Amino acid sequence: MKQIIVLATTNKGKTREIQELLQGFPIIIKNLADFGPIPEVIEDGETFDDNAYKKASFTARVLGYPAMADDSGICVQALDGAPGVYSARYAGKNTTDADNVKKMLDDLKSHENRNAAFKCVISIAVPTGAALTYEGECKGIIAHKPIGDNGFGYDPLFFYPKLNKTFAQLTIEEKGRVSHRGLALKQIAAEMDKIIEWIDINMPKFQQVECKGSKL
Repeated sequence: MKQIIVLATTNKGKTREIQELLQGFPIIIKNLADFGPIPEVIEDGETFDDNAYKKASFTARVLGYPAMADDSGICVQALDGAPGVYSARYAGKNTTDADNVKKMLDDLKSHENRNAAFKCVISIAVPTGAALTYEGECKGIIAHKPIGDNGFGYDPLFFYPKLNKTFAQLTIEEKGRVSHRGLALKQIAAEMDKIIEWIDINMPKFQQVECKGSKL
């Protein structure tokens, strides 16, 4: 039987990337949209590691399946590492990717240094609370305007010099080879057999008890 792993997200773009990168393994990748509504996790951690573990462990406990969560973001040198863990809500709560992109361009208008890095931490947790952690980082430059139609988030702004393209100009395959999330997922893919074994060892075991009716 294939092992179900739940992604602690409803983001279709992120789910599609992870499904593509981990295809071929005896696992079934689902996300929160495949289940009924569950309480929202408040991402109030101070680090990517904190938030990734919080999302993965909470999802695993609520749904009873192993869960995978990533917390990732973009860290810009000229902004002292911002937006970092606040990347998804850089322009405020309930804002769009376009809002975040616009705010970043506005905040960098007076800066010549446009060096940045995408960072990602992926946590794989089981309902007992045990977890594995993987990290990835990709360095690039913030473009002066959005370029490209692929990807999501800050991808149209993140220019990757080695390929002379923004992340939004890359195919899923190209992005998977070089991105922060792709690098972390490569580590996971390289250890997937061990991860599946680890999940099997650490998942709660439920003992079947024979139901005996009372005699009248």
